[in-house]
Amino acid sequence: MKTMKVGIIGCGKISGIYMENCHRFEVLELVAVADLDRKRAEEQAAAYNVPNVYTVDEMFADPEIELIINLTIPAVHAEVCIRALESGKHVYVEKPLAVTREEGQAVLETAKRKGLLVGCAPETFFGSGIQTALQLVEDGIIGKPVAATAFMMSRGHEFWHPDPEFYYASGGGPMFDMGPYYLTALVQLLGPIKSIAGMTGKAMNERMITSEKKRGQIIPVDIPTHVTGLLQFEQGAIGTLITSFDVFGGSALPPIEIYGTHGTLQVPDPNTFGGPVRYRLMGEHEWTEAPLLPGYQQNTRGIGVADMAYAVQSGRAHRASGELAYHVLEAMWAFHDSSDEQTFYAMKSTCERPAALPVNLPLYTLDK
Repeated sequence: MKTMKVGIIGCGKISGIYMENCHRFEVLELVAVADLDRKRAEEQAAAYNVPNVYTVDEMFADPEIELIINLTIPAVHAEVCIRALESGKHVYVEKPLAVTREEGQAVLETAKRKGLLVGCAPETFFGSGIQTALQLVEDGIIGKPVAATAFMMSRGHEFWHPDPEFYYASGGGPMFDMGPYYLTALVQLLGPIKSIAGMTGKAMNERMITSEKKRGQIIPVDIPTHVTGLLQFEQGAIGTLITSFDVFGGSALPPIEIYGTHGTLQVPDPNTFGGPVRYRLMGEHEWTEAPLLPGYQQNTRGIGVADMAYAVQSGRAHRASGELAYHVLEAMWAFHDSSDEQTFYAMKSTCERPAALPVNLPLYTLDK
């Protein structure tokens, strides 16, 4: 396998872990970064030993760069992805794939027309935690999965984030912020979604920023901040999902549980790569902690990029695919649409359940 030259567009907070991990995967060579704030790009390039600082146009024009990592704000995810594809480059984008379903479809259609690949975060399901849970499900430890619950219970981000306004604007909210982690993990464990019934609400119409940069500033809440509903998976299981910015006193609910005909499986926080993974079988009174599969337990964002780079060269399917990301994007909108229209939403898209990660390869080598 040859090394693929990579460029990153967007040098915000999350870019550091991508830059760090790009240097670890032997299939990736990070050669350039770009950001509208050139000073920020220069600082990240110096911090992570990246040889070139480009403008966005220079990034697209460089014929040696084969793959773009798009870490821009969600509002321009689709625009930047399409420009990358039109310039002849594969693209991997931070979640979500796009803000709207129409934009997401445009990204996938452009990739198909150009014969290029699209990948999308989150890739936390590559981690040892969810991969261990997947193996237990596949091995039938808990029997046939019949139901699942997933909870993302939060007070919101205005108390810590320096610029929290976008979380409460169109395209924000708890579902679009954190839903990709939970829905992607559920699809990995249970397969694609068939239909959704949702209800939404919000605790307040305005919020006060209490983080230091903008302390005291009032921001309008333009989107639902509590989104809940039911999912029916194509294989028959029924799930319950709550994502909320309105839980001000904290919660002790587990991130994800899968219920089967022989027992219950506790799945770790899907925003992490590690464990613990626990199960309790019918008739037992104590939880058993499963040993984690060898693999990725630390923050390994960028692993989806490496997996896609290997897929480009081998012709196999990549795991954090654009089709998976679009299925998750449609599902997130389905909760809102179902609530607004007071009806069930039948999913129009489907996707392949991502293949389990191989466990017999050295870390930072992912060529299967």
